[in-house]
Amino acid sequence: MIRKIVKIDEEKCNGCGLCAEACHEGAIGMTDGKAKLLRDDYCDGLGDCLPICPTGAISFEEREAATYDEAAVKARTAKQVSAELPCGCLGTNARSINRITTSATANAAITVPSMSQDMTSQLVQWPVQIKLVPANAPYFENANLLVAADCSAYAHGNFHSEFMRNKITLIGCPKLDEGDYSEKLTAILKNND
Repeated sequence: MIRKIVKIDEEKCNGCGLCAEACHEGAIGMTDGKAKLLRDDYCDGLGDCLPICPTGAISFEEREAATYDEAAVKARTAKQVSAELPCGCLGTNARSINRITTSATANAAITVPSMSQDMTSQLVQWPVQIKLVPANAPYFENANLLVAADCSAYAHGNFHSEFMRNKITLIGCPKLDEGDYSEKLTAILKNND
């Protein structure tokens, strides 16, 4: 059948993986550091991947392609959530958080809020866990990076306004997490020099 389907320009693809994360059907995946259309029958042609691509590597074309198979996509999604995410948490997808600020709040002096004051989160990206963050996420480009123990926000009551403002925040526990963070942090720095 001839239908509208995703086309990925490998030359323009920077390997950020945002399109693969935006593709709820799983039609796009990462292979050898580049986005690839893995299965025609998983592509619904709606284009959630299109606006997220920072390099314009994704477009649509009309060509001979297998019919979209909604049942297969649902079965794959159910299997993937239970297999890859033991907690069932879909919040591991990389995303930026844009908060509306006024010039008054952006330039305000740091103060300790009273219980009646609004304490606005300074978090500007997700995920924050060092193990989960993609090393080539676009929000790392030209970013100030805060690497903190995950308990530090609980130990310091004004952690958001004093430490996190205008920074990409990564957390982890060097005592309880398995492994070494140096490889991930080196990859982040290397990808964003």
